[in-house]
Parts: sequence; C-alpha cells; structure tokens
Amino acid sequence: MSKIAMSKIALSAFAAAFVGLSVPGFAGAALAESPWPANAKIYFIEPANGAVINGKVTVKFGLAGLGVAPAGVEKPNTGHHHLLIDIDAPSGEKLSQPIPPPDAHVRHFGGGQTETALDLPPGKHTLQLILGDSAHVPHDPPLVSEKITIEVK
Repeated sequence: MSKIAMSKIALSAFAAAFVGLSVPGFAGAALAESPWPANAKIYFIEPANGAVINGKVTVKFGLAGLGVAPAGVEKPNTGHHHLLIDIDAPSGEKLSQPIPPPDAHVRHFGGGQTETALDLPPGKHTLQLILGDSAHVPHDPPLVSEKITIEVK
C-alpha cells in the first residue's frame, strides 16, 4: 500500500474518531449512543399534576417518539419505565449505574408495563418517570419526565 493511501486511511480513522463515528477495522473509534429523536418524551397520562385522589392511585405512563421494550431486550430507541416516588431522579455519576432496586421509592416496569396501581399513604407525594435501558441503566442522555405532585386522601 502506498504512503498516500496509508495517510488517507489514517486521516479517515482520525476524523471518524474525532466526530464519534466508527470505521471498520479501527479499534477505539466507538460509536456513541445516538441522541433521542426530536419528539422523544416520557410523561404521565394519569394522574394529572395536582390531582387529589381517594384510595389507590392509578398511574399510566406515556412515551412518545420511542418504543417500550422489556428489560433484557436490546433494541435501538427503546427502554422501559421506572417510577420514582418521593425522590429525585438520579444525576451525575449515578446516571451510569443501574436504577436502584425496587423499594417504596423506586418501581421497575421491566416487563414493558405502561400502568400500575399504587397504595400510597395519605398526604402529598411526588412522582417522576425515568426510562431505563435493557439493563435498567438510564440512557445517555437520560429521558426523564416532569415531576408531578399528587395528594392522597
């Protein structure tokens, strides 16, 4: 191979690595996860922000511009819902780690569920959704809903 051809290949690999593209045969030029489609959004269908609820709380999850896939299924532009109750969404370094195991504040919907019923104690509560990948890790960038507040009577 001529020096000119080798130089063109090396320059192509460098340029591809610089802009985050992948060139076959060149290790280290990894393809970063693509950004979400412009209309990607995770949101609450129900309850509405400020709702006052007697008894069980029916929560319906919305997802626009993306698909729902169960945990363990790796497919581009998909994920599954996680519901955060009375806590803030993870930030910083925690975004590269799996969402904490289910407890009173975190609910996983790894089966691809899009609704649930909650037994919450009386009082004000905050709810927020975050999309997780096949391994329950928030995507990069994370897709997080607005935080809503409800009151249970």
